[in-house]
Amino acid sequence: MTVTEPPKVVSRALRVIEHPAVKFAIPVVIGIIAVIVLHKLASHVTWADVRSDLAAKDAWLLLAALACTGLSFTGIAIYDFLAMRAVAPKTMPAHVPMVAGAAGYAISGLLGVSYLTGTAVRYRAYSAFGLDLVKVTALVAVSWTGFLSGLVLLFGVLLTQHPAGLSAVIPIPPVIETALGSVLLAGYAGYLIWLASDRRRLKSGPYTVALPRSAQAAGLTMAGILDISGAALTLYVLLPADLVPNLPFFATVFIAAVILGILSHAPGGLGAFEATIIAGLGASGSSDVLASLVLYRLIYTVLPFAIAAFGLATAAALANRGRFQVTSSTLWRALKPVVPILAAALAMLAGIVLLVSGNLPAEGTRLELLRDVFPLGVVEASHLAGSLVGALLIVVAAGLYRKLYRAWLFAMALIGIGLVLSLAKGLDWVEALSMAATLATLGLLRPAFYRAEEISLFRLDRRWILSILVLAAAIFWIGLFAYDHVEYRNALWWQFSWNGDASRFLRASLVVAIVLAAVVVNSIINHRPPVREPRTIPDVVRNLVAQSEDTEANIALTGDKLFLVSEDETAFIAYADTGKSLIAKGDPVGDVTAGQALIWALRERAYRAGKRVAFYSVSPAYLPTYLDLGLSILKIGEVARVDLRGFTLDGSKRKDLRQARNRAARDGFVFAVIPRAELGAILPELRHISDAWLERKQGEEKGFSLGAFTEDYMRNFDVAVLRDPDGQIVAFANLFQGAERSELSLDLMRYLPEAPHFAMDALFAEMMLWGAAEGYRWMSLGAAPFSGVENRELAPLWNRIGGFIYEHGEHFYRFGGLRAYKEKFDPVWSPNYLACPGGLAAPQILYEVNVLVSGGLRGLMK
Repeated sequence: MTVTEPPKVVSRALRVIEHPAVKFAIPVVIGIIAVIVLHKLASHVTWADVRSDLAAKDAWLLLAALACTGLSFTGIAIYDFLAMRAVAPKTMPAHVPMVAGAAGYAISGLLGVSYLTGTAVRYRAYSAFGLDLVKVTALVAVSWTGFLSGLVLLFGVLLTQHPAGLSAVIPIPPVIETALGSVLLAGYAGYLIWLASDRRRLKSGPYTVALPRSAQAAGLTMAGILDISGAALTLYVLLPADLVPNLPFFATVFIAAVILGILSHAPGGLGAFEATIIAGLGASGSSDVLASLVLYRLIYTVLPFAIAAFGLATAAALANRGRFQVTSSTLWRALKPVVPILAAALAMLAGIVLLVSGNLPAEGTRLELLRDVFPLGVVEASHLAGSLVGALLIVVAAGLYRKLYRAWLFAMALIGIGLVLSLAKGLDWVEALSMAATLATLGLLRPAFYRAEEISLFRLDRRWILSILVLAAAIFWIGLFAYDHVEYRNALWWQFSWNGDASRFLRASLVVAIVLAAVVVNSIINHRPPVREPRTIPDVVRNLVAQSEDTEANIALTGDKLFLVSEDETAFIAYADTGKSLIAKGDPVGDVTAGQALIWALRERAYRAGKRVAFYSVSPAYLPTYLDLGLSILKIGEVARVDLRGFTLDGSKRKDLRQARNRAARDGFVFAVIPRAELGAILPELRHISDAWLERKQGEEKGFSLGAFTEDYMRNFDVAVLRDPDGQIVAFANLFQGAERSELSLDLMRYLPEAPHFAMDALFAEMMLWGAAEGYRWMSLGAAPFSGVENRELAPLWNRIGGFIYEHGEHFYRFGGLRAYKEKFDPVWSPNYLACPGGLAAPQILYEVNVLVSGGLRGLMK
């Protein structure tokens, strides 16, 4: 084992941790354990006790908790303000990062980290001001230094002062405790001195991140202390005074609860956070602790989200009426991209309210009023329907996150129904008002959503499935807790009475479980990669390919693409639908004006379907149109074309080809071009060569941008072959021939494993000489990936990534070697581009292209 090779145990451990099943299992296990622990810890508490403790809370405690929450969010706002000044000064007004940081945290804090990280929220907000992914990532990293340095400073002070009670959490001798604290404080001081000595920057390859100055770092530390202290104190002041022995002990338990809540992936860490607090503080069977946790959720999680939602909804209303001032307009520009995330959180919160309400006993006096108005059947049906609506809302939240117009319509209808059901099942005025407020807010956010005709609202990805399942488990526990005193018996399922709250809870939970199970099964069954099915190629496409001077148009005949044809049948675009994106292969084929219209038409088709649009491997010809669409243009390589006028094999650069051709001629090998009309007789022989070639390569047939050996595909082309002295074909290539003999190229080029080593070079040389003799103007040698992509410090992010891959990726693919080989022919190089949405969409599009071409990472490695 070399020094650079990681230990096998470590490698295996990393592979296990990164496995999707493990990623899915960890939060599920944490969620299940949290529910079990909560159930045991609260087994001697009743919902009536919790309600009494909630009502008994003093108003000054609530005000103190509100003040602490404000303190925490002030620190959160300062994070981004100071980080922006360090990483990208003067890129936006000072109030933008402060408001965006605080609002983004309020929204993501409710949704949970499985959907939304701080980086994603900030990227959406700050990219509107021209910040790229590198800058946003650096900004987040710098803001995290504030949290971490605040944590270090707090613990350093605690350890050096070793207050009473800390030893219960960290059982170490005072001398070691003081030494550890001193090390932490000295490390923090050294960090500030190091920053003060010079303008510090961190470099990783081509990337450079500016670090904050010492004064900024100290400010970030103070912000971290405000954030951590404010969040912890919010819960601390709400807890019973006789429960917590001291603040240091509580702070340690609180941080552990936050970490487990994050790992659970439940929205807001619901369940795991509460279980850790109760267990850590030894508060089993304490109804007042549960009441404090409920208030903490309302004050620290729900209230900031409600403020953010109200602010965004008001901004949306003013924007639609054009009543913005300069400051408001700037804020709206930053926060507008976060609107779909806010809408998703609103729908999820409304669903949670309906589900939790359905799992708790109804107010007795309100039910008495209903008895005089509605029969029992209406109340029973309303309760069941309310829980069903709540379950559907937390599912539809995923559609709102994806900006689906149908999801918005569905959510509006569900919330309206929920409003009515809140009154019909128990005259719950507060719940009905919350539904009305949510309905009004979603209504104001309508412009953020567009119609998507092909995306199912009930097909979720792994992250949403995980979060919803953990959330449902936590909400189910609330019902178990509320009716823990009720002895379970089969008759409960069929008991219908005005006081049958437990029976209604059981029936509603069963319906919710069935709905969520159906959604999960549907999502798993329908989550499939694109399937390569043979598609019919219209005659108009074949005619336009035959008329095209660009040989790359022939790739449209692979049979794995969809086609968008102009109304006058003078142009077409070949594209694939990955489920998330419509990706065109190359430029439009045919008339230029009709092609420009088709580019817009494909963009509009993708927009209506709620998908991205991208154009892969395009030339400079249509770049203005792609830019008009608002797409980013990324260089992905260069295409080599050889001038065939007067082409010969003379010269030192073509020595290998010349020698291979001469050797083949001496050994009796014969070159020929078989017309497509005569191809049927040799197709079985070509199939044998192709299968042998594939088996030796241990690979699979490609697609999308490369042809695959099928008889239907091969019958479209003349085929160049090399026969041995016995007349057996040992190598072949199908020829792409441009109209008016403008260009010659090839796609599949395969040979027998036992063919002589010079066979492929001889075949290639003969094809080029044949093309020159037939009067072809150019010979296309295809693309060299990442060739010509500049890796410079001031270049855009994509150029730096592409240049880095080209320079350092030889272990995986012969990027440099491929270009060097083609350079022997003295070709004319032309750029090759990807036109796609900017930001994080580019790597996602490239991954989807890889799936189309190679079937994913497994096929690519093969």
